[in-house]
Amino acid sequence: MEQKDLEYFRELLSSMLEEALKQGEMTLEDMTDNNELCADPADRATVESDRAFTLRIRDRERKLIKKIRAALTRMDEGVFGICDECGEEIGVPRLKARPVTKLCINCKSRQEEDEHLRGE
Repeated sequence: MEQKDLEYFRELLSSMLEEALKQGEMTLEDMTDNNELCADPADRATVESDRAFTLRIRDRERKLIKKIRAALTRMDEGVFGICDECGEEIGVPRLKARPVTKLCINCKSRQEEDEHLRGE
């Protein structure tokens, strides 16, 4: 991979990380601010449903943050853009679509086929 591509992806991943961290902080602030007591059971159920949804989103953000940090580490180690399975270079278009990926398109397709066959 060319140096200009690495610089592009480092910048992209860094901005993604910054945004995900900011979203996480906003989620926590919203949950702290919304400690309202509801006398009506329907209102309470709505608040709890919203809170559960927010927590699921926060969990996805947490997982994305972990993947972004791992991608930045791979970049520091000089293995960013190399497929974990076959060792081939991951194409720039794939990395632009999913910069945290560790698999080339062929290996990812195979993995998804295997999961489908196992019923996952």
